[in-house]
Amino acid sequence: MNPRVLRRFIYLMVIGILVVATLTVFYDSFLNRPPGDYEVEKGDIYLGSGDYDQALAYFNEALRISPNHRGAIMGRALVFIQKEQYPEALSELDYLIGFLEKTLEEDDPTGRGALAAAHANRGIVLDRQGKYEEALAEYVKALQVDAEAVSGPGLVDRILYDPRPSTVRDRARYIYEQLKLPEKDRLMRVPELDAKARMYKP
Repeated sequence: MNPRVLRRFIYLMVIGILVVATLTVFYDSFLNRPPGDYEVEKGDIYLGSGDYDQALAYFNEALRISPNHRGAIMGRALVFIQKEQYPEALSELDYLIGFLEKTLEEDDPTGRGALAAAHANRGIVLDRQGKYEEALAEYVKALQVDAEAVSGPGLVDRILYDPRPSTVRDRARYIYEQLKLPEKDRLMRVPELDAKARMYKP
């Protein structure tokens, strides 16, 4: 076989493989995704930038497209937590926890992570309201469901935001130790540590 023809054939095959791989990734990432995922992703972006009204609009749209979309329900809860609308946040988290407990399958690690995150965020709301025993129970439940999912931000987040973020385990341990003390000796709030606490969204 002519070497030039063989080289051209190999070259065209490599280009063909790259084109097919690119199209497959594009299809899987943008066209072949569950209903509502795109809207949740957009909502997450606005949530991260502090535009809570726009985030809420996208989460609501995701729920219109896909009722019970767990990412959208969690997103709504996080918007309400950020806006300090705690009754609304608890309502969303209670619903999400109930829904996940009824529908979660054994081989669904993402769902287990969402359930753990819902308990952790419920603990954060109760913690902020001064309901420390209830908050502790939620933190413990989150760790029992999926300790890894609520272990704190990953390496990239630690580098970009804070090298020593407060975690669910850290806060649970702190509350537990404080609750063992006489009430007059307890220090339930440490502003510089509390400011490092991060909400959870799998």
